[in-house]
Amino acid sequence: MKFEGIYTPVVTPYNEDFSINETVLESVIEYLIASGVHGLILAGTTGEYYAQSHEERVHLLECFKSIINGRVPLIVGTGAIRTEDSVHYAELAAKAGADALLVATPPYAVPTDRENALHALAIDRAANLPIMLYNYPGRMGVTMGEEYLDRVGRSPNFCAIKESSGDINRLHLLARDYPHLQLGCGMDDQALEFFAWGASCWVCAGSNFAPEAHLALYQACRVEGDFNKGRRIMSAMLPLMRVLEQGGKFIQCIKHGLVMRGLPVGPPRKPLQNLNKDDKRELEQVIRLMDTTLQYIKEGV
Repeated sequence: MKFEGIYTPVVTPYNEDFSINETVLESVIEYLIASGVHGLILAGTTGEYYAQSHEERVHLLECFKSIINGRVPLIVGTGAIRTEDSVHYAELAAKAGADALLVATPPYAVPTDRENALHALAIDRAANLPIMLYNYPGRMGVTMGEEYLDRVGRSPNFCAIKESSGDINRLHLLARDYPHLQLGCGMDDQALEFFAWGASCWVCAGSNFAPEAHLALYQACRVEGDFNKGRRIMSAMLPLMRVLEQGGKFIQCIKHGLVMRGLPVGPPRKPLQNLNKDDKRELEQVIRLMDTTLQYIKEGV
């Protein structure tokens, strides 16, 4: 499978009682497809899979598949602490007709490279689908090291990696030594650098509410090869990226960004809380400024 373009890890809309709001979920998915994103991800970090029951995750898979109806690729996250659970989610995804899997390190367990690779290979055997790896040591506790990459590389299903370490040397390593893995940006403030090193896709939570901005950077850098324009777009987006990453309020910011776009996705699940008034005001200001600046760039000003 060729992972090319902007892939959105979709939020899970909730009602005020924290039940899943299927009506708003459909609106969000329709909004993203209409905006032109290239694929959607279910059960990523932004979707709060870690705060959902098994029954809810299965139900969301059914909802996503029905709403998308083959219009864009669906990538399904298999994140879980136990390998048996990740395998189960992979099997369900394959049965439902998912296009690919997102495979991360089991959180909290802190496996060795060998143990982590055996975990990923078990998922691969169960589903036999294209796999995008998800290296996020900040949340999972360990990095997918070279031994890991060498071991999983024996299966052709491992064809891409979302790199979210923030370590620029990892980007260099992947681009130079693992060219068979399609490189995916998973660190938003390094998107320009990822595209300069040949990244084919960007998995970006901010594209939930600002798909046009993320698509514009992809178009400038990856499609047009115009890095002068890309730098202008990236400069306009950086204040937003700083706000998203500060203070551990990432998911809350993404959800409020969608509220600003007229999509009432509700609160995050506890222990997370909604943004306070000051945080909302700051986010709203940087989004408005970004939108204005990007419009100037679009008009050639």
